[in-house]
Amino acid sequence: MSGAKMQWEKGADFPILCETCLGDNPYVRMTKQTHGKECKICARPFTVFRWCPGAGMRYKKTEICQTCAKIKNVCQTCVLDLEYGLPVQVRDSVLEVQDSVPRSDVNREYFINRVEGTLGQADTLVNYSKAESVAKVALKSMARTEPFYQRNRAHICSFYVKGECKRGEECPFRHELPPADSEMAHQNIKDRYYGTNDPVAKKMLSKAGNPSGLQKPHDTTITSLFITGVEFDVTEDDLREHFHPFGEIKSIVVVTKTKTAFVNFTYRAAAEAAASKLYNNLNIKGHVLRVQWGKSRSATGAVIPAVSAAVLGGPIDPDLLPTIPPPPGTTGIVYASTDPGLLGSSLKNYRA
Repeated sequence: MSGAKMQWEKGADFPILCETCLGDNPYVRMTKQTHGKECKICARPFTVFRWCPGAGMRYKKTEICQTCAKIKNVCQTCVLDLEYGLPVQVRDSVLEVQDSVPRSDVNREYFINRVEGTLGQADTLVNYSKAESVAKVALKSMARTEPFYQRNRAHICSFYVKGECKRGEECPFRHELPPADSEMAHQNIKDRYYGTNDPVAKKMLSKAGNPSGLQKPHDTTITSLFITGVEFDVTEDDLREHFHPFGEIKSIVVVTKTKTAFVNFTYRAAAEAAASKLYNNLNIKGHVLRVQWGKSRSATGAVIPAVSAAVLGGPIDPDLLPTIPPPPGTTGIVYASTDPGLLGSSLKNYRA
């Protein structure tokens, strides 16, 4: 084997992935192809893994080699930070870290060969412990640690957008129109890895640099706050302790399965005070919780109360459940007693 091939990635047993890309199936099956493709960063052959993250999701595969992933501590598929789930540009901007990976082919190859010896002693070159406390707090407030499995959905069908798709429900792609934000459609894996010209990172940094707070909903009847990131050790009493100082609380509902909670205030002013004070500033038992405004029932549909009661384990009102339509071709319920012919009654002609 030549010296160049000796520098190729050795056969890996498992890819470096985030929880979102891996999926929620604990029995996921993967195909492994040694030296299947070249890395999109260093252009060296690497072991490619391919798998389906869940039912109805698209197949995913590794895009960069494990050496490049360890240098930046990112996922091999989505190229997002493994610690906080943020783009590299956001993480490096907060930590004030300069990109040290060369761009030219010769310098990059020399850098990676030199770094591989260092990576044998450490998992990554990114050192979070050297960050200042202010930077750590900022990263925790912006972190996206909860898995977002909608990112694994199938791509939008381009023929459907043109109005030419004829496969209907059998089409493996999504029949939806693309969002109006055209900037997000032009994403490059190299820009995301090096942390330059990343539209997702620019959007997040602009929001962090201009904290306008949580926008109030126009519907003044909304007095509920939606809390995400509620871990199992965060109880209803913990939430009440943090939200009660802002006003009278009508009820608190904790949904353990989805790690969310609803805090329902009696008055709108109390909800506004809690939202403005605790937005990006709620930490319970070491967990960072996010505060958002709830939605009105009219916006979520009439069947929401029954469905939410089923999810929360409460009683279900039968009147709120949708009725099942009758089979096609039937006009209604027919009873035997309503048909005179089935009762033996008939008109007979009697002789005079």
